[in-house]
Amino acid sequence: MKLSVITSALLAACVAARPEPVLQIRQSQVDFNFAGNKVRGVNIGGWLVLEPWITPSLWNRWKNNPAAGPVDEYNLCRVLGKSVCQAELKKHWDTWITQNDFNTIKSYGLNTVRIPIGYWAFTLNSGDPYVQGQVAYLDRAIGWARAAGLKVWIDLHGAPGGQNGFDNSGLRDRIGFLQGNTATQMLAVIKKVAEKYCQPAYRDTVVLIEVLNEPMGPKLDWKKLSQFTYDGWGIIRREGPTWVGYSDAFLPLPKWNNRLGPQNKVLVDKHRYQVFSEGEVSRSYWQHFDAACSARWDFTGSNKYVVVGEWSAAMTDCARWLNGWNRGARYDGTFQSSRSYGTCNDKGNVDTMTQTQKDDLRRFVEAQLDSYEKTHGWIFWTYKTELGNRSDDWSYSRLVNRGIMPKPPGSRRFPKPCG
Repeated sequence: MKLSVITSALLAACVAARPEPVLQIRQSQVDFNFAGNKVRGVNIGGWLVLEPWITPSLWNRWKNNPAAGPVDEYNLCRVLGKSVCQAELKKHWDTWITQNDFNTIKSYGLNTVRIPIGYWAFTLNSGDPYVQGQVAYLDRAIGWARAAGLKVWIDLHGAPGGQNGFDNSGLRDRIGFLQGNTATQMLAVIKKVAEKYCQPAYRDTVVLIEVLNEPMGPKLDWKKLSQFTYDGWGIIRREGPTWVGYSDAFLPLPKWNNRLGPQNKVLVDKHRYQVFSEGEVSRSYWQHFDAACSARWDFTGSNKYVVVGEWSAAMTDCARWLNGWNRGARYDGTFQSSRSYGTCNDKGNVDTMTQTQKDDLRRFVEAQLDSYEKTHGWIFWTYKTELGNRSDDWSYSRLVNRGIMPKPPGSRRFPKPCG
């Protein structure tokens, strides 16, 4: 498919040297007041962007020889071929998430769903093995959300070349974004998304478009990343009053203070996990709990609205394939670790926990919720995962059903757990 070209006039209008446009926006045009309402939601992970640890059944044909399996969505479609990949993914898109799931999410007392989707859903670049069809399901999901009374964040989760080296970008172990013309390609996708979803027909439900999930800021050129983010904001802003979100890119929040502010209908998405380093997985329960309580100080220094757009109940990285297909865990010493801190065999399954363990997990969750309520809201990762994969502590629905996640989210079994 031929990529549409962003005109030089549009790019010129987005450069940082140009004064920020002043828009007269009536509040009735935007049906969510981030200043006055807390975002409380879940991510719809593993649906329109694949992650092997969320839905390992899509990789079942390699379960007896995982070393031969493709490590991400890009390579899954490359290995299967487009016709087989299309059929496999259509079946997955049709069944993984339905209207009933959105009704259930609303029944939990939540108000928002964040829906990841890759650039390839809107444009295929030369040589891409990806298949398309995701946009029809995104549109269907927006209708489900409207019917359930939920708001939608459209989260552009993968960029050309890969923005972070994680499988959630579609392309693992490669960070090619901001090289060559990849920024221009991604801005063209943002324009296509904004032209459609900023229009009045969607504004009652689609309240925010996130320009890019988790770019690896420490490994990317800051000037290029900052300019891309600003340009993405400018494109969305010129299409309508829909809010713009962008990732903190694993950088300190104050680093973004020279770019825009809440008056420009922009917020920063900060992700907070406690399992992706050896120092974190080596913590005792009470050290994890204290870190959850102290998280409220992580959000100071920003001049923008801040939402914790991803977090989980996990205290280990034991969910199978969480660190990538055919990779082990830091916790048990099978991935990037010099030692083991325990076994993963008894982790991530709420049905085998004692009541004391369930209470401890509930207290840990409540401590995080209390911290994240100090921001403008939070969105849990993720709504559900496949069973039997040591991943219950990542599944909001599973945690609610077992009494570990508060329902509604403001209820507390341990009032003021942080004192």
